[in-house]
Amino acid sequence: MSCKACSPDNAACEGFFGRLNNELFYARDWLDTTIDEFMAALDACIRWYNEARIKLSLGSRSPVEHRQSLGIAV
Repeated sequence: MSCKACSPDNAACEGFFGRLNNELFYARDWLDTTIDEFMAALDACIRWYNEARIKLSLGSRSPVEHRQSLGIAV
């Protein structure tokens, strides 16, 4: 880790949490949701973000497809 308030290091985290807020949290009404349901939705969102989302920087492939094309076992 770097020193306190180092913006280049914080940019990736802030980008992820901003995207998480917009795509998961603000898109739903969470008043009638239990903690277990919220945790399941959060887990599904993070798994999608890490494994299935399409990234142009990876040649329009998901991170899993990119790793497989490199021969890295997933």
